[in-house]
Amino acid sequence: MMYEALLVALWAALCGIDKYDVALNFHRPLITGPVIGFILGDVHTGLIAGAAMELAWLGLVPNAGSQPPDVNIGAIVGTAFAIKLGITPEASIGMAIPFALAMQALVIFLFTSFSPVMQKCDRYAEKGNTAGIDRMLYLGLLSRALLYGIVAFAAVYYGTQAADFIIRYLPEKIINGMAIAGKMMPAVGFAMLLRTMFNVKLLPHFFIGFVLTTYFKLPIIAVAIAFLCVAVLDYFQTGKNADSKGNVMSEDIHDEL
Repeated sequence: MMYEALLVALWAALCGIDKYDVALNFHRPLITGPVIGFILGDVHTGLIAGAAMELAWLGLVPNAGSQPPDVNIGAIVGTAFAIKLGITPEASIGMAIPFALAMQALVIFLFTSFSPVMQKCDRYAEKGNTAGIDRMLYLGLLSRALLYGIVAFAAVYYGTQAADFIIRYLPEKIINGMAIAGKMMPAVGFAMLLRTMFNVKLLPHFFIGFVLTTYFKLPIIAVAIAFLCVAVLDYFQTGKNADSKGNVMSEDIHDEL
């Protein structure tokens, strides 16, 4: 368990750097879940848990100083609980939320504590000391990586043992309630996403997808592929219309000249 927790901590440290700086998005649950599953010896459960948590965190993104419950630690802890405790991914989401909220507070504290570092960077910039600025940047990266690594290690190494004790003695109704709450999280994630990208023109597509999945019982993958084709056709059609309008405008300008 120690070796597995160390590997998880290393992955969490890399994800902590990627989340705010590199932005390759391998910190997202859809990738983190299978990686944690591979480390803990159950890729299948890791993939299912990662997909479920990706939906839950779909619309929760950092915005300046506003930090949502941490997606990285949430995915790591939730996947580890689903694998080690044998609970459903939905129930593991409910158990991972407190860890994600705690990490949210720690990240905000880290960012706040680095305020004096920014003043030091300003002084380095006034003196043209680029090496000093580089050192401050590397200090920030190292501090964030250590924070994520330590929290992930503690959550996996000690948290699974404590969670196992809770699962054994917790009433089954409460565990089922956590699973129900976990199933509601993807709906909340989609609602948050639609709130930021809502457009009246998209409503027909939304309701068509709802009808196809609810009444025609089509799989989500089939509906997604169908709407991908619609999006591609719309893209090419929009491009053709833009080109034709551009040609008409250029001909009008040429006639006027």
